[in-house]
Amino acid sequence: MDYERFFQQGLEDMRGQGNYRVFNDIKRKAGQFPKATDCNHGCDGREVTVWCSNDYLAMGQHPLVLKAMHDAINECGAGAGGTRNIAGTNHYHVLLEQELADLHAKESALLFTSGYVSNWAALTTLASRLPDCAVLSDSMNHASIIEGIRHSRAEKLIFKHNDPEDLNRLLSQLPEERPKIVVFESVYSMDGDIAPLAEICDVAEAHGAMTYLDEVHAVGLYGKRGGGVSEREGVADRLTVIEGTLAKAFGVMGGYIAASNSLCDFIRSHASGFIFTTALPPSIAAGACASIQHLKSSRVERLKQRERVAKVRAGLKAAGIPVMDNPSHIIPVMIGDAVKCKQVCDRLMDEYDIYVQPINYPTVARGTERLRITPSPQHSDEDIDRLVCALQDVLDVRQHTTARATCAA
Repeated sequence: MDYERFFQQGLEDMRGQGNYRVFNDIKRKAGQFPKATDCNHGCDGREVTVWCSNDYLAMGQHPLVLKAMHDAINECGAGAGGTRNIAGTNHYHVLLEQELADLHAKESALLFTSGYVSNWAALTTLASRLPDCAVLSDSMNHASIIEGIRHSRAEKLIFKHNDPEDLNRLLSQLPEERPKIVVFESVYSMDGDIAPLAEICDVAEAHGAMTYLDEVHAVGLYGKRGGGVSEREGVADRLTVIEGTLAKAFGVMGGYIAASNSLCDFIRSHASGFIFTTALPPSIAAGACASIQHLKSSRVERLKQRERVAKVRAGLKAAGIPVMDNPSHIIPVMIGDAVKCKQVCDRLMDEYDIYVQPINYPTVARGTERLRITPSPQHSDEDIDRLVCALQDVLDVRQHTTARATCAA
């Protein structure tokens, strides 16, 4: 077999369909988020404004976080030095797990190297080791959830998106004594919709099912202390497992679960994705601790971000730009064609110094290609006006010719 030809043809097929992914080479400017240096053709100093980052609150630039990371490097060095089981458990990991357990009002928490790994490892372990377990998964769940369930080889039943009635229908078909896990997300990252947490908990409890909630796009952003939608809606105590990330609103990297002592210990003892991987660097854990502690007491970042989100959403709608409505901080601008989506993003970058990444299949379904705009507290009024004007021009929203001309000039 001509292996290289096979690989090349597969890539050409992706390019032809508009689904080939191109990395934009940028350097974020410390202390100047959302500004970055464009390095796609050499780091010549051209400044761009980033509109698609998951660093939702710019905590990856916060002085307290940076200081904590620098201090930890000076104190402990660079890496953790091993797996958590063998020489890699640093005191900063212990402190961070305590902070996370407190954030979600759970007995314990367990760190992983990413949110993807935390979902994959925890769900694989739970669903494979609970005898004859059935997993009920929302139809729009993340790839990490899908892979974790698949790897467990447990029976999977998919319920309609955010539909407690369909979940109830499926659970009613299973024996009451059979182990069951209901897996869903709070904020869905591509459409920005929010699950009816209380109603799903009602159904799960009525059928004796465990609940596993992915809060990766909500932690830090919702709730009085940043505990997510489950904290905001007062249902955290009804959830068996809350899974989250340190790589979005908290601004660093890593994933985690928060649950009972025994459940976290069980995962720690059996999950290959935890046991056989090097621990997060102590500096990452220290930075995450500082970020979580700050957001537990500060509402400044959350309130400013909500105000920026509202301003961007209102500006785009007023300009006639096709925005998907939702109650979250995520603003999808619908394009509906993979090739056009890439062309729009290229023009925004090349002509307006605006960086937005095209979201195409398989991240979203074909025909629903989009831009995914994520305003931060640091985006200025000028940044917002420029984004709206640029999108008017690039998308050719003709009813706003005056604003388009001003932007183009």
